[in-house]
Amino acid sequence: MSDSRIETFAACSCFHTPFQSEESVSWMLGKLEEFQPTTFVCCGDLFDASAVSVHPHEYEHALEVEFEEGSSILKRIMAVIPKANYVWCLGNHDDNIRVSDPRRSPYQLRSLLNWNNHREFGETFLKWNQIPYRKDTRGVYKLGNNVCFSHGYDAGVNSDELETLQLAMITGGQAWKLFVRGHTHRPTSHVMQCHKTKRIPLPWYYANVGTMGPLKPDYMKRKDSSQWGAGMIVGETNMSSPRRPSCSEWDAHMELL
Repeated sequence: MSDSRIETFAACSCFHTPFQSEESVSWMLGKLEEFQPTTFVCCGDLFDASAVSVHPHEYEHALEVEFEEGSSILKRIMAVIPKANYVWCLGNHDDNIRVSDPRRSPYQLRSLLNWNNHREFGETFLKWNQIPYRKDTRGVYKLGNNVCFSHGYDAGVNSDELETLQLAMITGGQAWKLFVRGHTHRPTSHVMQCHKTKRIPLPWYYANVGTMGPLKPDYMKRKDSSQWGAGMIVGETNMSSPRRPSCSEWDAHMELL
């Protein structure tokens, strides 16, 4: 990598508080303390939002419990990397709390569901740069010209690669970028390159960081979650690189629990 201003980064996703995996969270914190990235990205679904779910369930916790657990995790992250830049790309579960949907919350009460306004926990959330859950340029956090983060939108078998190609075009089409996401709970074993066919590579790369939540939640008891797992991407990128980057301007690898 050429001499330049280097930014180090790490990212994880899908805590689904209050159902987070303490084993995964503790592992993540240990890795962060060792690596000390200058930017940390939570790729969404900090909250489970089961308290406003449209699906029937037997959970008894209040939404405030999700806010309490979510703020606690963010504080623990901030404690081990106190000088980092903190970014939270909202996920679909986070967005479900405030979305305009009468099935989830009545209009008259919706303004009270903003976690940033919570009397006790809001101050913690406001310390994070919150990226909206949108499939457009506003829903992508760009670290320089080389690395992009989002939560993710589709969950099909090939969704990591397909969404990378979609977001590459949405964000301008420049080649050699790395796209990082979560959403599917299926971490990639390493940074992957997109392909048109098995023999024709394309100039975009992607990684999925999996989940910090439960690996066998109730709704998956009768479904296959064998590919679910906890992961983290760590790397560095040249913040001084030209507007048309190359893959030599960033370096990253996956860490798996």
